[in-house]
Amino acid sequence: MNKKQRAWRNRILLAIGLFAVILVAEKTGVLARAFGSYSPYVAFALYLVPYLIAGYEVLIKAWRNIRRGQAFDEAFLMTVATIGAFATILFPETEPQAAEGCAVMLFYQVGELFQSYAVGKSRKSISEMMDIAPDYANIERDGELEEVDPDEVAVGSIIVVKPGERVPIDGVVTEGASQLDTAALTGESIPRHVEPGAEVISGCINMTGVLRIRTTKPFGESTVSRILELVENASEKKARTENFITRFARVYTPVVTISAVLLAVIPPLAGMGAWSDWLLRGLTFLVVSCPCALVISVPLSFFGGIGGASKLGVLVKGSNYLELLSKVDTVVFDKTGTLTSGTFNVVAVHPEAGVDPDYVLSNAAYAEAFSDHPIAVSVRAAYSGVIDQARIADVREESGHGVSARVDEHVIMVGNDKLMSEHGNSWHDCDLTGTILHVSVDGEYVGHIVIADVVKDDAAQTIRDLHAAGVKRCVMLTGDRRDVAEAVGAQLGIDEVRAQLLPADKVSAVEHLLGLERGDGKLAFVGDGINDAPVLMRADVGIAMGAMGSDAAIEAADVVLMDDKPSKIASAMRIARKTMRIVWQNIVFAIGVKVVILVLAAFGIANMWLAVFGDVGVAMIAILNAMRAMQVSKR
Repeated sequence: MNKKQRAWRNRILLAIGLFAVILVAEKTGVLARAFGSYSPYVAFALYLVPYLIAGYEVLIKAWRNIRRGQAFDEAFLMTVATIGAFATILFPETEPQAAEGCAVMLFYQVGELFQSYAVGKSRKSISEMMDIAPDYANIERDGELEEVDPDEVAVGSIIVVKPGERVPIDGVVTEGASQLDTAALTGESIPRHVEPGAEVISGCINMTGVLRIRTTKPFGESTVSRILELVENASEKKARTENFITRFARVYTPVVTISAVLLAVIPPLAGMGAWSDWLLRGLTFLVVSCPCALVISVPLSFFGGIGGASKLGVLVKGSNYLELLSKVDTVVFDKTGTLTSGTFNVVAVHPEAGVDPDYVLSNAAYAEAFSDHPIAVSVRAAYSGVIDQARIADVREESGHGVSARVDEHVIMVGNDKLMSEHGNSWHDCDLTGTILHVSVDGEYVGHIVIADVVKDDAAQTIRDLHAAGVKRCVMLTGDRRDVAEAVGAQLGIDEVRAQLLPADKVSAVEHLLGLERGDGKLAFVGDGINDAPVLMRADVGIAMGAMGSDAAIEAADVVLMDDKPSKIASAMRIARKTMRIVWQNIVFAIGVKVVILVLAAFGIANMWLAVFGDVGVAMIAILNAMRAMQVSKR
């Protein structure tokens, strides 16, 4: 609770204390014995003190809004209802309602304070994410560290991050090793180990060693800046339900105000009873009609859902996307970098009979020693030995086929079947799916190496979770070979696989799938590459891999997964559906209770105390329910 809220709370507690003392004095007859027939007027003056202490801001707000021509809001309703209750002192034939008028204002303010606290609590997880913004970056000058504004650091500069400090700008580690706490970005509690050559993103906390990092982006384009921009803009994009409630309140408030006036005026003019009786009914009707529960709890539910998702490292760019996500029944995936790691790895070495697997791998690693191709990098990574480049000569790249080199006077060839055939080397195919590198030494076939893009650990669980959550169809779109795509699809349990697609083909495929949607069903596309941006924008909900995804994909997406784990999609959908259940629970509950009490008030059955429950009580229950949207499971 901040300083302003504490002062507000203390003021309300003082007013409640005074109100309680005055109420006891009135009900026990102390005021009547002390002031006789003047006791109602004394009570009126006494109740006015806690009323003004607690509610003077509401009165000022109502007056300002009336002057601006924006009279019909909660402050106006509370002001008219409570002043009207105090005004019953002018009707000697009826019981004064000063206590009730004071109570309405007190409990309304209690509800407002509670709302302020609830909103603050729902903002907390997002505020924690806002704390990832670094205050400075360390630049080493003349052997001394100087703190500078991150905006002033040029791309390519070397920055120093000490233990306990946040990484201010995206970059690559050039010196040092450490553990990084990425929890604020990804929701993951396990630290990430980094060493020279490792890419690091801004917003992480350096836990152990000193790191020197070469920056790869200006601060304004770094991960932390993009995240802060996404979070700050999230509240601007309202869901259809939220917009409906806003429009509903604009129409509803003046309608019930006019209805309350007609209720108070027409019956006594028609001779159906005393003015004081119908005036009290009108005031009670006015108090109940205040749309606090709806106006407060619905946006709070969405905000809580967005905050809850951010705890898991899922950034939702607005409540409209949270609402759409709750209706998703088709999820379309890109393959590389989304369901697979996007990096090549040696998954098998198959030597010929009598040949050592290490002999096959070492020869391939030597032949690929000078290549920057991802396949060559993966072969070298799999080889545990040290490559002596002095032993290598006559390296030749054969475009699209492979490479040849002379190693210790032996001619090594590494490549596909076309390379083997062109040079008259025998070879045989492999049953495993992936990229096959055939290896020959001096024209003799010694075996082959299988390289594949490894499926992410949680990819299969993602598909199972989505089906369990009610997703009817999981589709994979990829530009990869059909056999590779179908093998991955079968391994993961994908419902439909479409392979060898160009970026334009992916858009066409998504448009076809969108045409198959029925009713309120929505389609989500999950991707990470720059070529996925058009599809992310075309889908009902675009979901991007944030940690390693391209800037274009993250910019085009509606939802960003900060740790690149596809399993977070099912978690985000659960949060979205839970949020929408809470929203509709609050709408039905608030409107239902209010309608009942409004009818009772119109017939004179409901008194002002029941009206207080119908307004403040319902609002507080709805707020408590809305706060459940912030409670999320880590799975």
